[in-house]
Amino acid sequence: MTPVSDVPLPAFEPPYYAAIFTTVRTQDQDGYAETNARMEELVRDVPGYLGMDHAQNPGGLGITVGYFRDAEALKQWRTNAEHRAAQQRGRDDWYDSYTLHIAKVERSHGFKRA
Repeated sequence: MTPVSDVPLPAFEPPYYAAIFTTVRTQDQDGYAETNARMEELVRDVPGYLGMDHAQNPGGLGITVGYFRDAEALKQWRTNAEHRAAQQRGRDDWYDSYTLHIAKVERSHGFKRA
C-alpha cells in the first residue's frame, strides 16, 4: 500500500474535479489492503489523475479525496472494470456506510511554512 503522507497535495490550477469518498468500514477487512493498493496503482494510469489525500480517525471514519483534471478522467476511473468490481466488494464486505461527493473545484490555493 502507498504510504499515507502527513502533507496534503499542493493546490492545482483550477478548474479540476474532486471525488470525496467518506467511509466507515466493517470489522472484516480481509483482502481490503491488497485491493486498496491495487486501486491506488490502477488510478495512477488514468490520464488526468492528479493525486489523492487520505485521512482516517481513530474512531474509523475515513476520508479519501481523489483529484482529477477533468470530468473525462473522473468518468474513466468511475467506469474502469476492475474499479467497479472493487466497489462491489466494498459494498458486500468492507463498508458499513459511505458517501461519495463529486465537486468541480473553481478556486484552489495552499500554504507551506518555509
